[in-house]
Amino acid sequence: MEKPPAGTATHLIALDIDGTLIGRDGKVPSATVQALELVRASGHHVVLATGRSLVGLLAAARRLGLTEGWAVCSNGALTVRLDRAASSGHEVVEAHTFSLGSVVRQANRLSPGVAVAVEEVGWGWRVNHEFGAGLLNGPQKLTPLEDLLAGQASRVALHANRVADHADALRHLGVTVTPAGHNWLDVTAAGTSKATALEQIRCLLGVASERTVAVGDGFNDIAMLGWAARGVAMGHAPDTVREAAGETTGTIAENGAVPILLSLVPAPARRPGLSPLGAQLAAAVHTAVERAPGPLVVRVWHGSSPDLAGCEVHTLRSGRWVRQAPVPAGRASSMRDVERAAREAGLTYPRGDEGRRRAHWRTTAPGSESGPAEFELPLTHA
Repeated sequence: MEKPPAGTATHLIALDIDGTLIGRDGKVPSATVQALELVRASGHHVVLATGRSLVGLLAAARRLGLTEGWAVCSNGALTVRLDRAASSGHEVVEAHTFSLGSVVRQANRLSPGVAVAVEEVGWGWRVNHEFGAGLLNGPQKLTPLEDLLAGQASRVALHANRVADHADALRHLGVTVTPAGHNWLDVTAAGTSKATALEQIRCLLGVASERTVAVGDGFNDIAMLGWAARGVAMGHAPDTVREAAGETTGTIAENGAVPILLSLVPAPARRPGLSPLGAQLAAAVHTAVERAPGPLVVRVWHGSSPDLAGCEVHTLRSGRWVRQAPVPAGRASSMRDVERAAREAGLTYPRGDEGRRRAHWRTTAPGSESGPAEFELPLTHA
């Protein structure tokens, strides 16, 4: 049997956010969102891995269209499961903390007047000096330095002129210290990094280590790039970061992450002229057939409006239907849109023999107060 294309095996793709998916202007390119949706429709696991706080992670995830799956924030201190059904939209699965006292005291001795920010998970920061706009994600609460000495935290940010010169002195306290330029240090618990958190997620998902990909641009990405079987540095990354990666892509201005994402998408889904919905259906179906040939359906359901609230491709395995992949572009579309996109992608489905030859959708759930109406349409290659 021929080896299937690399894009058909399930991968874990770890992605930094700032400087990798989102540029300094704060805008999210539409090409990036479309590539992320295609990767997800291909059945891969997209995991955001960021130095941002939880508040900053959640805001970025929503803008990138990621409302389910796993994520890492605070440089590996927090592991989060994104869940659209949860009241908060997420669940903190694991949090690594450390004692604040010795770290804050030592930082203030080494760099008198240092600005200290202690992350309050899910809310913002307690700070002894107000940080400038854009430096922290979430609100800030001014707090006397002596009040920042007690208790534990998942992450502390230190900001002062050349504070990074004191990184080694702080590491001797038994914590992880990650510089971000000369004037910034992030402090987390010993042994934490994006890489350590991602390895735990990889094991939970059952993804082979050789099927891991990571893309990043900062010093806090070095461990992650070394962890991945395919580590990719952005073209604008510092030399040290690019040296840690086995591959370099374009800069953020060139949307350098996009070609890496698309390299994991089956070729039929990258055919020019396909609509986003058609491309995602092609990606999901092609991947499903390559991994486990058998019956498959596109399943849709409605919410409180006439538009579809969800769209997924399912395959029949061992006598039960299993979700193959989401089809993000199916949300807010219609069942007729799905039919047209399937034909556009070269897929066929059962239809009537006369008149308008309507598609034969099957009702899988009639809809009630306890759940939405759900329908499915069998799909096959033309």
